[in-house]
Amino acid sequence: MSDPSVASPRPDLTVRSRVDVADIAIRLFQAQGYEATSTAQMAAAAGVSRSTFFRQFRSKDDVIFADHDELLEQITDYFTAKHDDPWLAVCEAAILVFARFRERLEIVRVRDLVVRRASVLRDRETVMVSRYEKTFAAYLRLQLPGVDPVLAIQFAAAVTATHNFALRRMIRAGESSELLDSAGLAAQLHAVRQRFAPTGAHRAAAATPASELLVAVFPASTLPADVARAIEDRLRSSTV
Repeated sequence: MSDPSVASPRPDLTVRSRVDVADIAIRLFQAQGYEATSTAQMAAAAGVSRSTFFRQFRSKDDVIFADHDELLEQITDYFTAKHDDPWLAVCEAAILVFARFRERLEIVRVRDLVVRRASVLRDRETVMVSRYEKTFAAYLRLQLPGVDPVLAIQFAAAVTATHNFALRRMIRAGESSELLDSAGLAAQLHAVRQRFAPTGAHRAAAATPASELLVAVFPASTLPADVARAIEDRLRSSTV
């Protein structure tokens, strides 16, 4: 039996995850303002020591986007796995981010209000968005060295912009019926992928050596039977 006169050991102050601490801080920002909230107040509200707080965050600015840091790490891990279609892998990574924010929609909405009230946070958010875009583009350029780098950058920008547009609509939607789910975003990103990395005939043609391609040009008045006969004769002569 324990001696009641002996003080109980102090609870481990590091049990809260980095994102948990950040979520508590974000609610504090909402309640009393970003500029008016000190790091000491954030640490106290989260139940962690100041030293623990500064081990988790370099500054107050880092708190607001802690889950973005975590998601970028998850995307990097996701990209280390083998994917048959790198274009699709980028879309799936964007959907992963969207699904995570949809799960955390309540706190994500609170953060959106806090960010919109502070210009320094709006600037920081722009930088954070660019990290996703750069991560996507770097992955494509690594996996598809034969692809024009500009195309990879454009695709990464289009995927990121589509994701962000859908995310903002979800965050600021007044009714739950207006919320886009992951399947809805996947459909939108499929359309983006079709524009930048079409499948089927375009991909097959790109994989076919030029020497194996046959291009035929005929006057518009040529009869279909004559076109077919000419092509057949040409193909037969090339296989002799």
